[in-house]
Amino acid sequence: MDELGGRTAAITGAGSGIGRALALRLAGEGMDLALADVQPEALAETRGLAAAHGVRVVSRVTDVGEEREVEAFADLAFTELGAVHLLCNNAGVFAGGQVWTRPAADFEWSLRVNLWGILHGLRSFVPRMIEQDTEGHIVNTCSVAGLFVGPGSAPYTISKWAAFAATLTLAQELAVQGSKLRASALCPGGVTTRIHESERVRPAGLASEPGDDSAFMLEMIRTTVENGISPQEVADQVVDAVRSERFLVLTHPAYTPGLPEQAEALINGVLPRMPDFEWQG
Repeated sequence: MDELGGRTAAITGAGSGIGRALALRLAGEGMDLALADVQPEALAETRGLAAAHGVRVVSRVTDVGEEREVEAFADLAFTELGAVHLLCNNAGVFAGGQVWTRPAADFEWSLRVNLWGILHGLRSFVPRMIEQDTEGHIVNTCSVAGLFVGPGSAPYTISKWAAFAATLTLAQELAVQGSKLRASALCPGGVTTRIHESERVRPAGLASEPGDDSAFMLEMIRTTVENGISPQEVADQVVDAVRSERFLVLTHPAYTPGLPEQAEALINGVLPRMPDFEWQG
């Protein structure tokens, strides 16, 4: 999909971070936008910034973990803007800690947003995107933690590996059907977002008490974020991936050697070592 101007993008998690950067980058390309986020004030701010580019922008406060809310967001996008050519399932949260110590609420919250948010997006948008019979692209924000595992962030890592699997499955199924749609797995590493402040959007019904293991990992994430690349750089990489039909988008070149190293370890039946780089994303 070389030409973006005059087409429409739908973005979840658009209130801040990578989602806001995508909204502004795509608005700058001349794309109309449908924006969703769970935070009303942040969403309204992004909408205003994007509309300043002279494109049409609609928005809806949306909890991506709720299927009916994502379906309503899709209804808004197609009804008000006529079509959707680029879907960015970007909403995500972080919860750290060991797999055997963190409560079920941490895993439920992480999977609800990081995996089910993507699945709801695919189920709500993709059938309509196929039916409109145009070029199109789906970008799912996974994480470098969905490719490489390190200890201490089990709820997050498990959800992101599942998100990557969902994206790979989607891409293969589209290819088998000869669809005009393409898909990309965006796997960011350290990016200057508010991922380390995810607790601000955790539902009260899924609250949990922090432990030593989760607090330690949260501090690591904060450091990684502070030293990360900008969300704008990530948005630029996404646009390039859409235009070049690139499936895997690794935001940091330092990650690439880790892929064959991990594959070799698995082929030999041994546990892959934890990568030397800052692997969280």
